Amino acid sequence: MERSVYVNIETWHASIPGLNPDFSRRIFICMPDMYTEEEESLPVMYMFDGQNLFYDEDAAYGHSWELASFVEQYNPGCILVGIESSPFGNERLCEYSPFTHHTPDLGLIHGVANTTLNWLIHELKPQIDARFNTFSDRENTYLGGSSMGGLISLYGVAARNDVFSRAACLSPSLWVHPEKSRRMLKVAGILPHTRVYMDYGSEEMSNHAATFGALLDCTRILLEKDVDLTFRIDPYGDHSESSWASRVPVMMQCLGLI
Repeated sequence: MERSVYVNIETWHASIPGLNPDFSRRIFICMPDMYTEEEESLPVMYMFDGQNLFYDEDAAYGHSWELASFVEQYNPGCILVGIESSPFGNERLCEYSPFTHHTPDLGLIHGVANTTLNWLIHELKPQIDARFNTFSDRENTYLGGSSMGGLISLYGVAARNDVFSRAACLSPSLWVHPEKSRRMLKVAGILPHTRVYMDYGSEEMSNHAATFGALLDCTRILLEKDVDLTFRIDPYGDHSESSWASRVPVMMQCLGLI
């Protein structure tokens, strides 16, 4: 999609010392029309794979979530902050994985999601709260992402529920280590009525054998913890940016942002 003249997106650059300090990654900050520097503050949703969110020309595979078009049409009630992922080797998988695990195709993945979240919480979030009119409390701080970005979003809202109260987890990669995913949620101190949107596409369900069982177990654990969970199967969904783009309106509605 072409860049909209009606959507205000600032682009910052940042490095994450604990990951790849030499990589200057883009941070995309998208403000809805309702945002002004003089008016009421807004919640913030921090989203992973930021390069894939707003415009096709920035997206790694040529198709974005078309969030700029979504913001122009729906004017959601939050600021969206997209964090670019590393394009080098397996670094993205490491950045977003809560667990160290072995994959048949890529070998050993050293999970450093905790490093990513600590940087977001202690470095990026204070900068966003200082620069923009935001509600900085837990009730107004959210996470979102797809695939491995969906996994770190689920991990973040569970492990750092003191910071994040809502999360959008599209096609979360629970299959990378189903047992550790289950254990992560079981031991997490998630407050009742934390709000989670989680989905999967029917066309991607067979991509990994462990997906179905992991989804059933993780949704059950979340419900047992009194999480306000929306879980849905997109009957035509697959594992792609174009599919995730089509799910955005439902996702945002379930999170109470439109």
